Amino acid sequence: MSAKQDKRIRRHKKIRMGMHGTKDRPRLFVFRSNQHIYAQLIDDDKAKILAGVADKDVKAKKEDKKSDVAAMVGELIAKKALEAKITEVIFDRGGVVYHGRIKALADGARKGGLKF
Repeated sequence: MSAKQDKRIRRHKKIRMGMHGTKDRPRLFVFRSNQHIYAQLIDDDKAKILAGVADKDVKAKKEDKKSDVAAMVGELIAKKALEAKITEVIFDRGGVVYHGRIKALADGARKGGLKF
């Protein structure tokens, strides 16, 4: 593993120690790879995924930027959460810096109606 990945994993472990998702307030986990972005609502009490969205589920055009697609993913996960009667979540950025696509996804989720 590279030093950059080691640092991200170390940050994520520290972040995860302080957060715990429940059925009423699940954890919104975001995973970002170089090409794709995924978001899941997780109930840590039962270790169950309540909803999940990937950028493949969004109807994006070829000319859309990755950050625009991430914002669409955020809006879609917010829509699914509201359908499941979830309004508040705990945001888990996965150890990645809150910038770029992660920030765009969070802003899209807020625009969609989630509070965190």
